[in-house]
Amino acid sequence: MLCRVLFLLLVTQYAAPAAIIDRIAVIVGNSIVKDSDIERDLRITYFLNGEPLDLSKEARKKAAKRLIDQIFIRREIRIGDYPPATPEDARRQLDDLKKERFKTNAAFSAALERYGLTEADLRTEFQWQLSVLRFIDARFRPAVLITDEQIETYFRDHQAALARAHPGKTSLDDLREDIRDLLTGEKVNQLFFAWLEEQRQSTKVQFREENLG
Repeated sequence: MLCRVLFLLLVTQYAAPAAIIDRIAVIVGNSIVKDSDIERDLRITYFLNGEPLDLSKEARKKAAKRLIDQIFIRREIRIGDYPPATPEDARRQLDDLKKERFKTNAAFSAALERYGLTEADLRTEFQWQLSVLRFIDARFRPAVLITDEQIETYFRDHQAALARAHPGKTSLDDLREDIRDLLTGEKVNQLFFAWLEEQRQSTKVQFREENLG
């Protein structure tokens, strides 16, 4: 996953340099989400989605919820000693983004400037996103068992859609492993979101800004 909103600026007399107070927006157990975290989340999210930047109250509320969930994930990664993605992984992801969306380095730099971001912001975000994917796979995939009966049922119920998605594959044997991967991914997601909901229910969350709750 990013944002920086609603800073308090304390300006001394005679145009002295401003001091920025980064307010606490949410307290999650013994962790915090700051205003700067929310704004950074929004800037990166809208940049990656290719959408106009939105720093409205509703957008901030959604960002705060994302960051609360990230606290749960970070804690589980730390407790379980799950290996994070490497800076090199993040660099490759960033290189792919540049190639796919920007014709020149100048266009990429201009986009970063419009959103108030740096390359370092994106590398940090990509490293985190990849770390989360690795965590989800390592934490929940071992608990998933897909039976032959489930695969056969899915094949019968979605045969036409499978044929469109996998040209040249028409039989159950052709599609068995594709279906297994699909069903495994769905089950992993179900387990992950169920775990995430448990964390939300069992952790005390205090919103220091009422419109974030």
